[in-house]
Amino acid sequence: MVKVGEFNTLTVARIVDFGVFLDDGQEGILLPKRFVPAGTKIGDELKVFVYHDSEDRIIATTQKPLGVVGDIVALKAVGTTNQGAFLDWGLMKDIFVPKSKQLGTMRVGGIYIVKIYIDEQTGRVTATEKLEALLSNEVLELKEKDRVRLLVYRRTDIGYLCIINGKHTGVLHFSDIYQNIQVGDQLDGYIRKIREQNKIDLALGERGYQRIGGEAGKIMDLLDAQGGFLPYHDKSDPEDIYDNLGMSKKAFKMAIGNLFKQQLIRIKENGIEKI
Repeated sequence: MVKVGEFNTLTVARIVDFGVFLDDGQEGILLPKRFVPAGTKIGDELKVFVYHDSEDRIIATTQKPLGVVGDIVALKAVGTTNQGAFLDWGLMKDIFVPKSKQLGTMRVGGIYIVKIYIDEQTGRVTATEKLEALLSNEVLELKEKDRVRLLVYRRTDIGYLCIINGKHTGVLHFSDIYQNIQVGDQLDGYIRKIREQNKIDLALGERGYQRIGGEAGKIMDLLDAQGGFLPYHDKSDPEDIYDNLGMSKKAFKMAIGNLFKQQLIRIKENGIEKI
């Protein structure tokens, strides 16, 4: 059965001037000519994304949307009406967010975190900004030090609330952030700690740096964020180190000494480099 809002592998049933029809067990689903791979023939199998076009017909495309049904993504608003807003999700037709599914008034140009779903009444792919009921830490599929994919959800008094693997939430504390981030950013991180009531503390960077030790782990996180190089060394100004790394020069020198001994960095004349 063809699944709307998802990728499907379908067989080419017939070829027409304006595209090809893919076998869905009924009349067929049109893949417009502009999306048909060169050399396509009857009997070929094509991986396509299926959704409703502007005339409410089910149609296929080889374009890749920014999200499929079930995904939580950050999308840009490109139009609004009295009924809702339209967000760009990478296809020719924008995805719709009804007024009833918005947290506030969406504005053109704004970036919004939404979940993609199928509207039960229309059967169309739709999006909602109301995510709280869709995320839960009651039953965790995670443990400390697991590597995770993060979506920055909103700023709080203590840091950024992030969506973890599209299922859970955790906090990336300001004290653990060593790069510029903003709502909508997708980042790699790991579970630093799971506290009472399954509250999760997060950290950026590769899994396992937490085991290296406090300041050394922070330096490795920052090296990852900056492409593997930092312009700081044992002769750098203490104020520069504190302003940019959030640690004293003494702590910095001890940390890079530790990392050097573990053969995780090179110490160069103009800074340090990740191996």
